[in-house]
Amino acid sequence: MFARLVVALAAVVFTGTSIAQQPAPAASPAIKRTLLQKVEVPDSTYEANLAVYEITAGMNGGRHTHPGPETGTLIEGEMVLMIEGHPDRTVKAGDSYQIPVGIVHDVRALGGPAKGVAIYIVPKGMPLATPAK
Repeated sequence: MFARLVVALAAVVFTGTSIAQQPAPAASPAIKRTLLQKVEVPDSTYEANLAVYEITAGMNGGRHTHPGPETGTLIEGEMVLMIEGHPDRTVKAGDSYQIPVGIVHDVRALGGPAKGVAIYIVPKGMPLATPAK
């Protein structure tokens, strides 16, 4: 099922059939997400959200979860990705990562600000991120 969602998502995103230019909610003031595109995944109850995120230099984005998987690539800077239950991982520009559904995680920009692009596959109408305790 997930593989089918990813294939369908890729087809829709790369054909650019539905563009929604609207801001996406941020996990905290230290992280800003700008929604570039939102598309419904065909034959499912999911939507794919393509967003650019920016993390303030030296700041944590804030512990949070997503109601669906996140996959992304850091395009500028360097960050530490802290996924609960896993060792911290340093991510540099050009590195990609995946975060499973519902797993608490955080990010911290190292040295300067960090910027990346991510796809969030979430149930239709759900927020992209929810703060974690």
